[in-house]
Amino acid sequence: MKSILVAAAVGFFVTLLLTAVAIRVFRAWGWGQRIREDGPRGHLEKMGTPTMGGLVIIVAVVAAYLAARVAFEQFTAAGLSTLGVMIGLGAVGATDDLIKILRRRSLGLGKTAKMVGQAAVALAFAWTIVHWGHVPPHLSFITDTGIRLGLAFYLWVTVMVIASSNGVNLTDGLDGLASGSAALVFAAYVVIAFWQFRHACELGIKGVCYPIGVGSALDVAIISAGALGAVAGFLWWNAAPAKIFMGDTGALALGGLMAAIAVNTDTQLLLLVLGGIYVLETTSVIAQVASFRLTGRRVFRMAPLHHHFELAGWPEFTVVVRFWIISGLAVAFGLGLFYADFLARGGGGG
Repeated sequence: MKSILVAAAVGFFVTLLLTAVAIRVFRAWGWGQRIREDGPRGHLEKMGTPTMGGLVIIVAVVAAYLAARVAFEQFTAAGLSTLGVMIGLGAVGATDDLIKILRRRSLGLGKTAKMVGQAAVALAFAWTIVHWGHVPPHLSFITDTGIRLGLAFYLWVTVMVIASSNGVNLTDGLDGLASGSAALVFAAYVVIAFWQFRHACELGIKGVCYPIGVGSALDVAIISAGALGAVAGFLWWNAAPAKIFMGDTGALALGGLMAAIAVNTDTQLLLLVLGGIYVLETTSVIAQVASFRLTGRRVFRMAPLHHHFELAGWPEFTVVVRFWIISGLAVAFGLGLFYADFLARGGGGG
């Protein structure tokens, strides 16, 4: 428990302090946000706001993990591979952000190039957790569904990582929206991973136990806590009116981190519930594109969904807070499902 608290504290204070420095440095370097011309007109005033704040988040999560693990426990394949996904996707996002900054446009990497980068990171992660982390190649909801995927597991993990990272990226369109909702998801995974650590089968507990290794479960709990602290510290500066944006650097890294945590905690499909706000945002984009191509009509005023409500007249902060509420409800429901599964399998009986 001490290691988890250390990780959360280090993650929070590193971003809280370093983000203030990053704002000044990035502004001096001219690392300003480019705004899409077809977006809401009110967003044009955000032009030039420092971006790539995700670099600070990544540094904070790594620092939190190292501080907690060096002080208390050894490193595991689960922990290192999870960090690897975050760093790898952060690099893909940073490349995208730098292209936007250097070329002074709102478009960075092409869709194909970005997806190739995401897929490469995801496949490397899948191979690592199967061969070094000993994660079984099966489909899971809250626990093993009994569906063995075999080689298709690599494809499934790739889809998870790409979908999750893009989902957070689509949601990152309003001040504090992505960071606030991400904090809620990581908080849920602190609870889930710590619960699995306390009920690991290796501890010889009678009744319900989780086959995830003690070290792996604790490692994931530490990273989740570090991410929670890091995102909370970043939100201090990212809340409206934002002094800095996380950019694709942060959005892709955080989304990939969520997917990696879900795989390592055997809660792959539960991520769809916990990250319900990202599913909602992504679905709105898919529906908008499909409707326009098939019928020539739009379902929403603008996609992703948060822009629809902006154009409907909702103040930006109102949209953000209400979407945080939706995210909180999704997280609460997901945690309820996790605990209900525990009880259904005989847990909590003393």
